This record gives sequence, C-alpha cells and structure tokens, in this order.
Amino acid sequence: MTIAQLRLWNGIEVEPVKWQQRPYGDQGGGFWVVAVVGRTVIWYNDIEEGFNRSTYTAPGVIDEYWCNQDELETAVQCIANSIEDGHDLVRIAARYRTTLKVL
Repeated sequence: MTIAQLRLWNGIEVEPVKWQQRPYGDQGGGFWVVAVVGRTVIWYNDIEEGFNRSTYTAPGVIDEYWCNQDELETAVQCIANSIEDGHDLVRIAARYRTTLKVL
C-alpha cells in the first residue's frame, strides 16, 4: 500500500469478523469484514479469493454480493477515490439495486 492508502486503512480497519450475506455466504457462515467506512464495508470473499466493497443496512449483514477478486489495496484505493471525487460506485450500485426491487 502507498502511504496515503495505509493512513486511510489505519482509520477504517476493524478486527476481522464474519458478517452474513445471503445466499452466497450461508455455506461458510458469512464473509470476513475487515473495514467499515460509513454504510459500506470491505470484506474478503473466500469463494472468489478477493476483497470487495458492499453497503450494509444492518450491522452484521452485507447487502450485496460481489466477486471482484481485488487486492486489499485496490479496495482501499476505491474508498480514497470516492472520498476525493465525491462519487462512490458501491453506493450508486446499491441505489440502483434498490430501485430495481421497487419496480
């Protein structure tokens, strides 16, 4: 990680803890959340072997399943980009998903 990424990481990391994600996380008892920022989490997908970002509505439950297979520093950089640019693709995708459910 770059120094800037490491500074951000130090501010958002949490002790790894399993959060539920249905249905994909059911078999393994959930996925490991390693960072929380706002209403989003960075979590490790042990099925696809990579890190992802998703929103959450309730603590302990990951709202969306992704299979990005990102390195941790890529997920952290995405958060840095969203802070700098003011646009968070994870939150935009979550709103789109919610809109589709209503339709």
